[in-house]
Amino acid sequence: MAGRVRAVRGLVRTRASKGMEGVGGGGGTSPPPPCPWMVVGLGNPGAHYARTRHNVGFLVLEALARKHGVPMGFDAGSNALVGRGTIHGVAVLLVQPQTYMNESGRAVRKLANYYKVRPEKMLAVYDDLDLDVAKLRIRAKGGHGGHNGMRSIIDCLGGRKDFPRLKIGIGRPRGSMPVHAHVLQPFLPEEQEEVNISIMESVGLVESLVTTGLEQTVSKMNPTKKKEKTTSPPRSPKVPGTPPMEESQDIEART
Repeated sequence: MAGRVRAVRGLVRTRASKGMEGVGGGGGTSPPPPCPWMVVGLGNPGAHYARTRHNVGFLVLEALARKHGVPMGFDAGSNALVGRGTIHGVAVLLVQPQTYMNESGRAVRKLANYYKVRPEKMLAVYDDLDLDVAKLRIRAKGGHGGHNGMRSIIDCLGGRKDFPRLKIGIGRPRGSMPVHAHVLQPFLPEEQEEVNISIMESVGLVESLVTTGLEQTVSKMNPTKKKEKTTSPPRSPKVPGTPPMEESQDIEART
């Protein structure tokens, strides 16, 4: 565990890799081949924000790029750090918008269009106030939940919400601290080890998602879910005229 923690703490962002000019329409002469998966980590650019709660999506992307040797380089056309590589043989596009959180959707839209990424193959990784610190949750689709980066992505995709997302809990502010101040704070020392572990677990979930799909990833996260369903009490008879209950799209990886 200590080795994993040190690995995460030692993450550095690889910049200015060769051959990134033109990604996202910044000067390329011919369209690139479509990319099966685009993984977008949300955060704010700059050293001032690097270790804040709001940047945990960036931290997951950096850990993923580091593990799979994907060089990240700035692309002026999309205003994002972009890296093309593979995860266990699957072509992926790793993206860190450099537009600041509230404008993240502009980079996502340009890159999704350029690489012809379908919404169901675009994973957003970001922080969630409503989850306890270091808790993970995957959703197949959904709204922005008050997250400005997700709000921007949904708006820039024309209101589409049918793309998967991986959320990392950062917890609610303590006492009277405003939310906007809380998200720009670093994690507390007593929280950091669990956060580092959850970052590495997030990398594993992304790997599973792009190689085996959402359903298989969910089954790995919740191996007893099917058994629990078969042993649960039978449902009450449906009352005529009542609408069917929607099943939750939330899948929790940590408790």
